[in-house]
Amino acid sequence: MQVPLDRQRTFAVVGTGGCGKTSLVEMLLFDSGAITRLGAIEGGTTTMDFEPEEVRRRGSIQPAVATWLWNKERHFVLDIPGDGNFTGDLDLLLRGVDGVLFVIDAVDGVRPLTKKFWHSVQEAGLPALVVINKMDRDRADFHKAFDSLAPLGIKTVAMALPIVQDGVFTGYVDILRHKAFAYGENGTTSETTIPPKLEDDVTLLHDVTIENIAESSEELMEKYLDEGSLSAEDLEQGLRLGVQKGELTPVLIASALENKGGTMLLDAVAALLPSPLSRPAFTATDGGTRASDPNGPLACFVVKTMTDPFSGQLSLLRVLSGTLSGDVTLKNMRTGENERLGSLLYLKGKEQIACKEEVGPGALVAVAKLKDTKTGDTLCDEKAPFALAVPDLPPQLITYALAPKEKGEEDKVYSAMQRLLDEDITLKLGRDDESADILLSGMGQLHIEMAVEKAKRRYKIDIILKTPKVPYRETVRGRCQVQGRHKKQSGGRGQFGDCWIELEGMPRGSGYSFEDAIVGGAIPRQYIPAIDKGIQEAAARGFLAGCPVVDFRVKLYDGSYHTVDSSEMAFKVAGSIAFKKALESLKVVLLEPIVLLTVSIPDECMGDVIGDLSSRRGKVLGSDSRAGLTEIKAHVPMSEVLRYAPDLRSMTGGQGFFTMEFDHYEEAPQPVAEQVIKAHEHKAE
Repeated sequence: MQVPLDRQRTFAVVGTGGCGKTSLVEMLLFDSGAITRLGAIEGGTTTMDFEPEEVRRRGSIQPAVATWLWNKERHFVLDIPGDGNFTGDLDLLLRGVDGVLFVIDAVDGVRPLTKKFWHSVQEAGLPALVVINKMDRDRADFHKAFDSLAPLGIKTVAMALPIVQDGVFTGYVDILRHKAFAYGENGTTSETTIPPKLEDDVTLLHDVTIENIAESSEELMEKYLDEGSLSAEDLEQGLRLGVQKGELTPVLIASALENKGGTMLLDAVAALLPSPLSRPAFTATDGGTRASDPNGPLACFVVKTMTDPFSGQLSLLRVLSGTLSGDVTLKNMRTGENERLGSLLYLKGKEQIACKEEVGPGALVAVAKLKDTKTGDTLCDEKAPFALAVPDLPPQLITYALAPKEKGEEDKVYSAMQRLLDEDITLKLGRDDESADILLSGMGQLHIEMAVEKAKRRYKIDIILKTPKVPYRETVRGRCQVQGRHKKQSGGRGQFGDCWIELEGMPRGSGYSFEDAIVGGAIPRQYIPAIDKGIQEAAARGFLAGCPVVDFRVKLYDGSYHTVDSSEMAFKVAGSIAFKKALESLKVVLLEPIVLLTVSIPDECMGDVIGDLSSRRGKVLGSDSRAGLTEIKAHVPMSEVLRYAPDLRSMTGGQGFFTMEFDHYEEAPQPVAEQVIKAHEHKAE
């Protein structure tokens, strides 16, 4: 059914893992009539978590989309995972919606990761409604959860106060209307009286809410000061304006598990979040803008690429401007090539529904089997080019090596993982030049494990996940002069190369430098690059533990040659011999990579986390605590945090998160160096 664009809403559901987002969307689907039976996370029957890996772990690992009709309005929703392992593309996904339902837990309130997600919402310039979910839980505390929003720096507007009797969430008070409602069967409500014990809270919240709404508009403020009150129509218009300007954030309540609060949320989305016609214009990569106009030139943004077992590759499109129908040709602004779009599909989890009408701005529709279109691309009318500006993705945090269970199937493993990269742009695939290992990088250990499980299931190949390889390096101390002489005679033409070099260790980060100081033609010019190459190749193979040697300088100052037996190969070998002799006479040390680790945790976990970092040989650089949340920065050896994610999750009850990036190299302690050297020697046997 086609609806006017001013009655269309496109929004994302955002929140940390475990706050009940997927169950909340399930409730909205049920209350809107889009599904006839409520699914459950525990039973693996929800609409939005349909991948086998999601059903097994009882949590979302990829975004899912759905649509429904509510009171003759069309809603599109994007359910975004809340686990930090699967939110690397959050900033990009938010470019495809016009507003956000931001979910927090009624027991835990704002968690460390919540602040990061809220920052992404603000950076995207999106208006939001906050939903305090899980009001049915034993320790649910509306006031505590509401107060925990303060660190987000937003002006909150309480829309409902829960009614709890004998520990049971039985209803709510509508703050603006000053009326109470009791829940019945299937989320239905009936008006009731406000419990006397809540009267003072309701009156206070009512007055504060009206004042906050009045402050969102000079006209309303003048009217409020003159008349002492505002009409219901004034309040609704002022609230809508404040929300869409990003100045007010309404706070609602729900229990998705008990199907309580769904119709309230559906009404709030329709009344307060913007339609595609009232959202700001989109910004292009060249700084230009494009209005969300159904009569403008056609442009679509690829929000997500998915794989369907029957349809193959599906591209989820957000219509930015113009009106889209099936069987049109659009230009991909990244490749410059044209793409022919086939039939349009509405999605409801894994269910595909034929879209028989034209769709305008705001619509989220899927098309199958585009040739070379990826997540983040813009497809548009070639006569009116437009490429949506998209944010940079965060760097991957961890790398694992992959290997086939059966030797000789390395190419199959690489091919299988390469296909996953099309749908998950936060993964990175490569090969280690030193070991020839296949390397898979992602946002955390769980992210890597889920990707490997998915590849195994889909492409029927056994993959072994190996411990990440730490990129150790070696360097030298001191200075020496040595001769590298290569002479071989085996009948006929022989091999002869002779060079004298001075090798000196340099400060960290200096790299490698080669100085040609040959005078008088002791070595012909054509052989000097070969000596340089021989030294570099020997340095790449390492000396102590097979790790590249770095931060040294070589000066080539003398040598000799033979007019017949000398060659580039002979001098290359001579350079290699000279390098090895130099390292034998100097002190070679092992360097280990140090990362800058930034950890965000609840205040009460600070002692445990700092103690754990110290046990990992970490050096705490400082900490910053605000409103119950602490951010710690530390330098830690990379080898000590390869599997940090599950340990941090255990220490913080799942509420901590971290980022890390390479910072510098330091000399490894003797016990660490001995262990690495011993492992290398054992592998070489």
